[in-house]
Amino acid sequence: QVQFVESGGGLVQPGGSLRLSCAASGIIFNIYAMGWYRQAPGKQRELVASITRGSSTNYADSVKGRFTISRDNAKNTVYLQMNSLKTEDTAVYYCNAKNPTLNLTLFPGSWGQGTPVTVSS
Repeated sequence: QVQFVESGGGLVQPGGSLRLSCAASGIIFNIYAMGWYRQAPGKQRELVASITRGSSTNYADSVKGRFTISRDNAKNTVYLQMNSLKTEDTAVYYCNAKNPTLNLTLFPGSWGQGTPVTVSS
């Protein structure tokens, strides 16, 4: 059974930082590219960062230079370091495995609960 468990979200002031974690189980983690996604109220879920199995990274323009994605294959975990947070980063954040070159989620039936991030003064 494929499972993704996200954690690390919370309330933070603009300009602050958070580090999100996503623990994966039920998959051979180290062969998959992974992505962090977010869904703000009233909006569609969007991909914000991805990392290939070789640790090449890619970012949405809106977070480039502020967010850093990384992975620890020994722990089956992917991280998202978020710095210089803005109010528009407020969303529920999720992770999932993805196609390494296409914006295609590999386990769409296995989204986790997500971890909420609220950026507010």
